[in-house]
Amino acid sequence: MSESFQFQLKKTDGGARLGEVSMPRGTIRTPAFMPVGTVGTVKAMYLDQVRETGADIILGNTYHLMLRPTAERVARLGGLHELIRWPYPILTDSGGFQVMSLSGLRKLDEQGVTFKSHVDGSLHHMSPERSIEIQGLLGSDIQMQLDECVALPATPKDIERAMEMSLRWAERCKVAFGNQPGKAMFGIVQGGDVPELRVRSAQALSGMDLKGYAVGGLAVGEPQEVMLRMLEITLPELPREKPRYLMGVGTPDDILKSVARGIDMFDCVMPTRSGRHGLAFTRRGKVNIRNARHAEDMRPLDEQSNCPASRDYSRAYLHHLVRANEALGGMLLSWHNLAYYQELMQGIRQAIAEGRFADFMAETQENWARGDLEPV
Repeated sequence: MSESFQFQLKKTDGGARLGEVSMPRGTIRTPAFMPVGTVGTVKAMYLDQVRETGADIILGNTYHLMLRPTAERVARLGGLHELIRWPYPILTDSGGFQVMSLSGLRKLDEQGVTFKSHVDGSLHHMSPERSIEIQGLLGSDIQMQLDECVALPATPKDIERAMEMSLRWAERCKVAFGNQPGKAMFGIVQGGDVPELRVRSAQALSGMDLKGYAVGGLAVGEPQEVMLRMLEITLPELPREKPRYLMGVGTPDDILKSVARGIDMFDCVMPTRSGRHGLAFTRRGKVNIRNARHAEDMRPLDEQSNCPASRDYSRAYLHHLVRANEALGGMLLSWHNLAYYQELMQGIRQAIAEGRFADFMAETQENWARGDLEPV
């Protein structure tokens, strides 16, 4: 642990990077996957289970927490770490993505965004300064600038306007954040699928000398190859010695290919959301546990896993739980999926350390393609 925010790049293997973020509340091993705890809970999971899967950090959402239970109440209750019993690092996103998703329920201008709550219709205003204030009240360790995220496809004019606005908001967030020892504020690169806008955004943010940099506005409807191309264009423009976070991504395949291009941190609701709907990610690819072929299959999802949900429960039982709409089915599959994601990240880190990431990536993709029909 460190009393200040520090990032150490320990080794590279091609474009892949092995590192550590050290903070007062703990060390984040990178490449890292951050389970999403939108409203102060990783859905269907106890947080001690989340920790046991190998998670060093979780994510909370500013938009949702400001509406319920409110940032001010969280602060009065001792902060988010104390409230949810997670003493390790927490990253909060700025709420920008959720607010932009409200469509007709929002009004955007230079000062910020005014929007109606999806909970009770009440009116709220979020400026860059207010976003940082809320994240400070929550007590998060890594805070994100407020940005405008444009859904793709969009016109270059709209993408440029949102990117320039996000840069101005980044400057304001930096001033509002000030100097908070042991904590960090990250900027967010925007620019949609327009290469020159991505470069401009990355260069301008780099000039602000922030503690870390996120790539936003991807995985919002564009093909994977477009996302990867934007990473190839963007990442060389960001400081090598600062952590790089790809927001809201993604599938295990997205993660592997993004690590290969130099991403250090990820978050996504996919492992828990998929688990609640009966889909498991495994070393042998995706498994839809609802399928009839699992009804009498006494194999576990993965007998080699250290996770009890993966190792100790039969596919037949998981199939029954999911088909019967029992809550335990979603709980077990979410647990399994988070464990698989963390096992994947550990395998990635070990492979980079040993200089064999390309081989690890190829082997992992081959195993996914082979499928799970044969014994694991």
